[in-house]
Amino acid sequence: MGIKKSVRPVTEEDEQQVRDLHAQGLGRNAIARQLVRSGRTISIIADRLGLEFTTEGTEKATRHRMAQLAEKRAILAEALTDDALRLTEQMWEPAVVFNIGGKDNEYTEEPVPEPPPADKRALMAAATAAAAQSLRLVPPRDDQGVAEAVSLLGNLAAGLTTVHQALTEQPDDEGDGDAQ
Repeated sequence: MGIKKSVRPVTEEDEQQVRDLHAQGLGRNAIARQLVRSGRTISIIADRLGLEFTTEGTEKATRHRMAQLAEKRAILAEALTDDALRLTEQMWEPAVVFNIGGKDNEYTEEPVPEPPPADKRALMAAATAAAAQSLRLVPPRDDQGVAEAVSLLGNLAAGLTTVHQALTEQPDDEGDGDAQ
């Protein structure tokens, strides 16, 4: 058998407090916290009193939170891009290769002018993964300069058409219509 919660009945004083706090501009959750009631109880009281809660505060908070998350994604994308650059630079820098083996399980190392091909492949794979994640977090905009290019091409085409029409409509000096 479940435990029954004690239910505190809603009084006229509760209703008046909800009415007053609502008039002060408090939201449902703020009123619930202040009156130590559930949000559902406050909603029922407000509905009975004909009061409505606006979502303006929630919408503003959501927009603010979305902007914060976008900023964090941009920071992370920048860090991933920097990681990708560092990893690709390592492909051409001096490195140390090592080996553990032999019958005595000996450790040996040797400086080399650049990493061996297998290590370069691993660096390239890691750099590619970092760059791909960066692009997923903050995709490049497809429309950069497109409108300007279309406008420029449209103006160029119109200008060429005007020049062509002007050249083809000019009669030659002899009047025989042949262009020279």
